[in-house]
Formats: sequence, structure tokens, C-alpha cells
Amino acid sequence: MTKQKIWHYRTHDADRALKARLEQQCELTPLFIDLLLERGLDSQQSIAAFFAPSLEDLHDPFLMKNMEQAVKRLTLALEREERVLVYGDYDVDGTTSVSLIYRYLGELGVDVGIYIPDRYREGYGISEMGVRHAAQNGYTLVIALDCGIKAYNEIELANQLGVDFIICDHHFADEEIPRACAVLDPKQPDCHYPCKYLSGAGVGFKLLQALTIRKGLPFETLIQHLDLLAISIAADLVEIVDENRIFATYGLRRLNDHPSPGIKALEQVAGIGEREINIQDIIFRLGPRINAAGRMMNGSIAVELFTSPDADTAELYAQIVNSSNIKRQGIDRQMTSEALQMIASDPTQQFSKSTFLFNTHWHKGVIGIVASRLVDMYYRPTVVLTEANGVVSGSARSVVGFDIYDAISNCADLLDSFGGHKQAVGLTMTADKIEDFKARFEEVVARKITQSQKQPIIEIDALLDFSDLTSDFLHTIESFAPFGPGNPAPTFALLNLRPDPGARLFGRNHEHLKLLVTQNKARCCFTGIAYQQASSLQLVQNQSFNICFSIEKNNFYTPPITQFNIKDIVPANE
Repeated sequence: MTKQKIWHYRTHDADRALKARLEQQCELTPLFIDLLLERGLDSQQSIAAFFAPSLEDLHDPFLMKNMEQAVKRLTLALEREERVLVYGDYDVDGTTSVSLIYRYLGELGVDVGIYIPDRYREGYGISEMGVRHAAQNGYTLVIALDCGIKAYNEIELANQLGVDFIICDHHFADEEIPRACAVLDPKQPDCHYPCKYLSGAGVGFKLLQALTIRKGLPFETLIQHLDLLAISIAADLVEIVDENRIFATYGLRRLNDHPSPGIKALEQVAGIGEREINIQDIIFRLGPRINAAGRMMNGSIAVELFTSPDADTAELYAQIVNSSNIKRQGIDRQMTSEALQMIASDPTQQFSKSTFLFNTHWHKGVIGIVASRLVDMYYRPTVVLTEANGVVSGSARSVVGFDIYDAISNCADLLDSFGGHKQAVGLTMTADKIEDFKARFEEVVARKITQSQKQPIIEIDALLDFSDLTSDFLHTIESFAPFGPGNPAPTFALLNLRPDPGARLFGRNHEHLKLLVTQNKARCCFTGIAYQQASSLQLVQNQSFNICFSIEKNNFYTPPITQFNIKDIVPANE
């Protein structure tokens, strides 16, 4: 079912004189200089900053458009001892954003409350219900995080009710901006802030950084909350470049050295225990559990977890979050099975350039996950819709390189609302528009998608031999971390590997493959993990094969071991 992957070797055709100079200045091999140049690092200074991220290199928060107004209004609220409501989305970025601002303002003695909208009653973003809650409970200032950039009507209502809003968002903005007290979003028109890749929590952090500057508060007390920012960066899949690399680096240190009671309890139920946590742990272990709270119940449960004052309270909320995730997994498996049956029974799907599914019975909180699974399986731009309380809503997910936000924009006249970014969009519409949207979306995708976007491509940085895998080489690769969008783990290839008769399957449904990787003349071997590649078992057991892979640390062992994360396996003669 999964499409065959194309291996593409990067050419690394940078200026030879520049490469030679950097090799000498940085005392690195040509391969590592190529990897750095691919990341846009073309000077000794930028390379040094990459390998040694420093909080001193954070940008001036007042470079962000409207920051002056935002800090002035927040400072006034502190001086007047106003009630401040921290309002955020129900996903990981939103709940970590709310928790970060709530914890910090609480430490300053602010009368602060939280509000996470209900996914099913209110939907995404700032809601009328949320605005009225603020007004009725005496909150005169609301800090909205990870949402709000398109909340035109809701902000007008807030203005009428005497509630000021500071919006801290990071999604694409239209030419029109809500008439809030201040709107912070590095993607809004005419904002020249250097880092365009901040998460919602990142924008909120910049607001607090500006506050510390304006009021002369110690910055050290703020950086204690970088654990939450690191979680938002990893789980929201924003690019780990520029400031985000600094935030992620220091946030991971905080997570490992001084985890809060809530995060420590979450790590325990996620099976991480006491070992060192990394970005992948956040993406695949912590993130889904945090999201499950908003999918199955309410995201405020995640905020209660993050702000738990002690271990006993944290353990209680961690168990609730984990139970939500177990329930989510069961619904996820059922919906994915039904989706596959719908595709298999529809002959038009064979020739479509997109995948479009609508089922009135599907769980609204899980359809985004199902859309992502369908992209993995069929590798096509995908929209999955459901209906609740008379409203049709859903999620769109894309393949690498195809701008699904732009594609959805071409269907805007058929929608009630939409928002997101190039790879993922949320949308709502009325039931009578479904068939028109389906036809328009397919037409737009068919017209805009390129041939190279129709098949998964693995970009390979270099072809290696086992003799290249020295301890110095492995140590240097490790220093490129933390990995993520914008700074992916380098991908390599090894050819003519020795068969491993002892290779075996593992996982709930025996869907993953574990093997030993070595070449005939090599004196060492590495463990290889090939996720979702059970079909390659007989190949690796019985004949020589080639792999492309990234190198990672497995912290489940003491001491940690180096292993290969195998992206693809093919026979050696291909």
C-alpha cells in the first residue's frame, strides 16, 4: 500500500573556496561542512553559534510588530492589579503556552485565570463563549495564545464588552488584522521580526521577555519555564532553527535536569522513566498524550497537569491524560480501518490526485490523526471531514512540498472558516457545500501538484562505508541535535549489507523490524530499527541489502547506545 520511495543523493555543489576555508576554520571534514551549508550556515560565526546555542543570542523582543503596545498594556494590568485571563488552544502548543504564561504571571502575584475552549462546543480559537466568560468574571485583559489571528468578530465583541485582548499567534495572517489591543504574530504583514518560525508558546515567551526588560525583572526566573516551550516546539513541528534551536536546547536541559512535577509524572506514564528525554520522545510519547486531553475531554486537563504544585496532584492528572490517550488510540484504529475500507470500495480513488473522506459518525478530535495516516499510506493531499451539532469540520494534511493552505484558499468561498499552515489546515463548512468542495479541491490539487510531489523522496546526504562510522564521526553527528524541521537528522546510505538471519519483528501488531547492520569486512555492527517495515523481514534475513538511515541515541539502555533509524530497505542489486 505504501508507495515506493525514491532515493535522491544531494549534490552539495557549494563554492569550493568557501568550503575549503570553512573546513580549515572550523576543523571539520568536507561532509560536515556540506551538512552545515545545507542548513544555511556559511560563516565561522554562524557555525559556532549552531554548535553552541546561547540565550545571549535571542533577538530583541521589541523587534516584533506591536510589542510595545502589548507590553504597555500588560504592564498597566500589573500596576492596576487587574484580573488577567490566559486563553489558549486545546492542543500541545496551546496548553503549554497557557501553562507557561499562567505559571510566570502567577509568580509575579497576578490574579490570573485560564481558559481552554471546548473542541466540540466552541471549536478552534477565540470563541464568543470565551469572550463572554472573561467579561462576566471580571477579566479586563485576555492574553490569547496560539490562536486569534482571524478572530475578527470575537474581538469586536470583546471591545464592546470592555475586555482587552493581546493576541499571541503564529499562524498565517490575512491583510486584515483583528482590532485587538495588540496583535503579536511574526507572520502578520509588515512584521520584520527575524525569526518567523516561533510556536504559539514562543510568541508568548517573547511577550514575557519584553516584560522582563521593561520592568527590570530577572530573566533567570523566566528561563525556568523553557521546559514548556521546548515541548511546544517539538510537538507543533515548527522549524528548529534560529531562536527555536536555542529554546529547544535549553528547554531540553530543563526537562532533564529540573522537570516540574507535572512533566515528571507525564514522563512516567509515557514509559520514559528516569532516562534522558529528547525531541523524539516529546513528538511520539508526550505530545500524543497531551493532545489526547483536548481530543477526548478538555485541554484544561493538560494545563492542570503542567501547573500541578506537587507530585501527588501531578500523578492524578497524568493518569487522566494517559487514560484519554488509550481511549484515543482505540478510536484512531477503528476510524483508520473504516477510512481504508471507504477508499478501497471507491473506484474513483484509484485515479484521484487527492484523498477526500466524510463520515458523520467519526470523532472530531481524531480526524487529524487519521488524515496524517492516510497521507503516509497513499501519499496524496488529504481532507477528512465529520459532522457534529450540524457543523461539518475537518482536517487537511499534505505531502512534502505541496502547500495545502494555498489549495484550501482556492476553495475559501465554499467554507465557513479555515486556518493553519502549508502542511496542515483545519476547516469548517455547511453540509450542502461538501460535494462542491470535494470537486474543487481535487481540481486544485490536480492542477497544482508537481510530479516530484506525487512520490515520497528520501534526500540522502552521503553514501558511507562502515569505516566512516568512527567515534568522532558519531560524536559530531550527535552535536547537530536537537533535530526537527529545518534541522533534520542527516540521512546516509550503506550498501551491500550482510544478511541478518536473526532479524525479528516487534510492536503491537509486529509492524516494526529490528536487525543488526554490518558489512562483510566490518568488525562492528549497529542495531537498526525500521518502523512500519515488517514486509522487509525476509529480505534482510536472506540476502544482501541497502539501507538509508539516520543515526540516533537509544537512551533506554545504560549507557545509551547508538542505533540506526532505517528509512528504507531495498535489495542490494537495486
